[in-house]
Amino acid sequence: MTNLMRAGAERNGLTVTLEAGTSTMTLNRPPRNLLEPEVMDALRVALLEADEDPEVRAIVLKGAGEHFCGGLDVDLMRSTSGGPVAFARPLVALFKVFPLLGTPVLAAVIGDAVAGGYSLVCCADVAIAAAGSRIGTFEASIGIWPMLAQVPPLQRLQPRHALENIITGEPFTAERALAVGAVNEVVRPEELDATVAAWVERITRAGQTLAGGRRAFYSLLELPFGEALDDALERFAAQFEGAPK
Repeated sequence: MTNLMRAGAERNGLTVTLEAGTSTMTLNRPPRNLLEPEVMDALRVALLEADEDPEVRAIVLKGAGEHFCGGLDVDLMRSTSGGPVAFARPLVALFKVFPLLGTPVLAAVIGDAVAGGYSLVCCADVAIAAAGSRIGTFEASIGIWPMLAQVPPLQRLQPRHALENIITGEPFTAERALAVGAVNEVVRPEELDATVAAWVERITRAGQTLAGGRRAFYSLLELPFGEALDDALERFAAQFEGAPK
């Protein structure tokens, strides 16, 4: 990671800092921190760079100001000559990066984490939400189906719970998001940063085995049960190759 990034570099609406082994990536387009191609590309690149940096133990996603992320900047998308597919393609590329990382990712949620912002929360390994947050899709309530935003929640939630939000377009309260598994913990807003820091310490205990273990987790998640067990057996044996007897 470059010295510029350590000092708090801003790339196209994304601010990245590194402190005590934690790379904090803050969407910096208040008030709603909406996503457009440049910021999505910047976040994808920052995730990959942090994952390659031996100093980074964990990555934290945040939003500047009162909200985490309101999803795609639809007004900007409608005025862009490339059309909706070109505008949203960087979001697909961004989502695809998360399972490939060896570094754990946490989401620190405050205010709205809706539409694509909700998807980012679901892409993270651990999500901590401030009480009073709204978390979920809202597109159905305005006559649109969240085609892209629905994919990451389906990797985290039971289908019935995911559809509860998707089909109604009513975001979860923080407490309901906790109940259905969209977040791991709900705290008072003033406790959010300290709680995230405590989670960083908890989820990095595996040390050097964490990177391979995290990648294995997401790889095994996609396999049928029997194939997953066969693959896991090979990975299990590999952990002990060269170990003292």
